[in-house]
Amino acid sequence: MEKTWRWFGKKDKITLAQLRQIGVEGIVTALHDVPLGEVWTREKIRDLREYIESYGMRWSVVESLPVVETIKYGGPDRDHQIEVYKESLRNLAAEGIHCICYNFMPVLDWARTDLFHNNPNGATNLYFNYAEFAYFDIYILKRPGAREEWEKFQFPEGWGEGRSVIAECDELAKTMTPEKDHKLVENIVIKTQGFVSGNFSENDEAPVQKFREFLDLYKGIDKAKLRANMKYFLEAIMPVCEECNMNMCVHPDDPPIEILGLPRIVRTEEDIQWFLDAVPNKHNGLTFCAGSLSAGAYNNVVDLAKKFASRTHFVHLRSCHIFPNGDFTEASHLGGRADLIELCRIFEKENPALPMRVDHGMTFTDEPGGIMDESSHGHNAGYTLLGRMFAMGQVQGILATVDRELGIEYKQPGFFD
Repeated sequence: MEKTWRWFGKKDKITLAQLRQIGVEGIVTALHDVPLGEVWTREKIRDLREYIESYGMRWSVVESLPVVETIKYGGPDRDHQIEVYKESLRNLAAEGIHCICYNFMPVLDWARTDLFHNNPNGATNLYFNYAEFAYFDIYILKRPGAREEWEKFQFPEGWGEGRSVIAECDELAKTMTPEKDHKLVENIVIKTQGFVSGNFSENDEAPVQKFREFLDLYKGIDKAKLRANMKYFLEAIMPVCEECNMNMCVHPDDPPIEILGLPRIVRTEEDIQWFLDAVPNKHNGLTFCAGSLSAGAYNNVVDLAKKFASRTHFVHLRSCHIFPNGDFTEASHLGGRADLIELCRIFEKENPALPMRVDHGMTFTDEPGGIMDESSHGHNAGYTLLGRMFAMGQVQGILATVDRELGIEYKQPGFFD
């Protein structure tokens, strides 16, 4: 697969010169300076594309051209925003970029409660604690109906046996402080959302109230309605995708559970099959995020890869470990539930040119200012340099081995062979 890397533009402290040295071939990025709902112009696209190419790489995937909330909940300006989206698609295709990773998650993109959870090896990883998320929902967000929903919450069979999330949540409330509340809001709303969806930013003075206002937009939107809105969007843009040879690949919900009273419609095998069948066009495809899918205990990730490989346009290689109590964390790229070795076999057989990125990596720790201290690097949550570079090395080794098994020539970029 094509080895790609999510890069956050010219302001990213991780440079393209660094990425070229570690074997990156393609860049996954977006026009992060364009406000939500505005057209991506050819001039802006060309400027960034040429900048990437000046470092010997190519702009492989757009992640993401955001689907604004009004398209998801079916607001009055939905059709206008779809026309804006179409124009951006045409401009990207005109500049030679033909793959869009997007999501259809209402309000909240990916969610974690702890961005620096300790690993046994001394590094840290992203972590999701159900009781902490329930506390955010009930005690901080104060969402109507939240307590009743969490009282009924059940883990998939075989996980979290005997655990009461609501009891843990109430016990947690006895020890929380305003400082701890602020940290949890940062982790759930700001540091994982601002650089992804554009709905929130570090400068928001009242992020919780803003969050409530977004939730209000989805009153009356259930799973069936959200599915209908996704189908409406895809059917509207598919003629442009045909015209421009543009692949749309939706990212699975992360975590793949229904939260905050919002429907989630890309989390299981049945969900994936539904949207592929609903708009049966080859350009309507999947971003196979092994990490998001492996966070769902009901998902057999290898079986999903086998079934949907032909409609997969982009791959995120990472893996999650689910603890017996149901909480989950990012795992080693050689461990966890995803079985990345087998996934590489499946996708290399399907299409050796398929773009792939290693996705989240651990955060290395050291004495303050030490060579492995990533706490001061200013990275976006989960998107470290050293952690992802370590993961990229692991995955490159997997790919080299799998390619030898399959009789595919493997060449490490940047070396004399």
